[in-house]
Amino acid sequence: MTTHRVIRPAQALTGQADLPADKSIAHRSILFSAISEGTSRIVGFPDAADPQSSLACVRALGIQVDEDDGALIVHGEGLHGLRKPEGDLDCGNSGTTMRLLTGILAGQPFNTRLIGDASLSVRPMRRIMDPLRTMGADVSAEDGHAPLVISGRASPLSAITYRLPVASAQVKSCVLLAGLYAEGLTSVVETETCRDHTERMLGLHRDVDKGACTISVQGGVGPKASEWHIPGDFSAAAFLLVAASLIGGSRIHLPNVGLNPTRTGLLDILRSMGANIRIENTREISGEPIGDLTVESAELTGVRIDGSIIPNLIDEIPILAVAGACAEGTTTIRDAEELRHKESDRIRAVVTGLRAMGVDVEEFDDGMAIHGGKSLKGAEIATHHDHRIAMAFAVAGLLAEGETRIQDADIADVSFPGFYDTIKRLGREASQERL
Repeated sequence: MTTHRVIRPAQALTGQADLPADKSIAHRSILFSAISEGTSRIVGFPDAADPQSSLACVRALGIQVDEDDGALIVHGEGLHGLRKPEGDLDCGNSGTTMRLLTGILAGQPFNTRLIGDASLSVRPMRRIMDPLRTMGADVSAEDGHAPLVISGRASPLSAITYRLPVASAQVKSCVLLAGLYAEGLTSVVETETCRDHTERMLGLHRDVDKGACTISVQGGVGPKASEWHIPGDFSAAAFLLVAASLIGGSRIHLPNVGLNPTRTGLLDILRSMGANIRIENTREISGEPIGDLTVESAELTGVRIDGSIIPNLIDEIPILAVAGACAEGTTTIRDAEELRHKESDRIRAVVTGLRAMGVDVEEFDDGMAIHGGKSLKGAEIATHHDHRIAMAFAVAGLLAEGETRIQDADIADVSFPGFYDTIKRLGREASQERL
């Protein structure tokens, strides 16, 4: 059933918000635990739809996963302990599930077929198919899109050295996971740094030389059974950081937020725009840095966002565009052509939504220029079945005159279950403080 949400202006947002667990780390924790030898424990695994897709696929591959006092207990069966599923593996809306799982399944002795929803079924999969085929995997798909069909093989894959043509943690991780099923050393070379959760969680060395980074895995050496603690999702925090920065009189506290330096480019950009964000109580859990964030409202000014920082904030660009629309001056975003290949064409979706709200914005092949400083007008927003578009324009609706109607709004549950309840509660707490 299609759902709509009506967003009305907020006077302020105050209070504390507990974030959903980090999806990127959650996906990897369940997949790595499945192919490890022994029992792993995952604390804080999220209810969000995307990581639940990874959990469902792991169970369909014969891995026993129990629940104990809110944690998942995963009984790993090693690299070669997965079993042929009875039917298709449904990855839902999750590109991470499909791409990382394909790397694991490329070296299995049985056939599998991976499917996804309408949005996932138009996302590009040749970027993983090409290196996997070079390794000897038999992966096929019509026009390079899901469903993906993987034919089983009795012999190991061939190790390769693969230079990433585009910064993509999903492609990097897919090749490295396939490398666990190869003979010899498989290496991935990146010239632009992208998310490094896979390297951290598998304990892989990053060899940096002359502007390139090489990450390698030895075939036949699987992950170790571990206890994983999933921090709060920085990508989810981004929407609240921007909302509190823009809405006068706001102050929000966000505890236990993942602060992986390959994920927090948005912090640098917001601070350069004038945002007032404090980081406290920094520490490390399960190899990942975390901290507590406090954000207060501030006057923002436009900036230029391009170059090497783009891969570190690619998912946050829709909400950064909203920040740019409300900031004084022009915010220019370039080198972000990858946005056209996400759950939706996010460049087109953002530009269309901002224009509907009265914003002067130019569209480029690889980004946009947003001329900010004018009041937003409430509008009807199409989300294109994209959770980040839904949440970004819900935040815009908090700042707009009149009502903003978000189509297919509950797609936000893909990554932030309870998002609308959270912003409503923060607005209600602000109202109570003023009484």
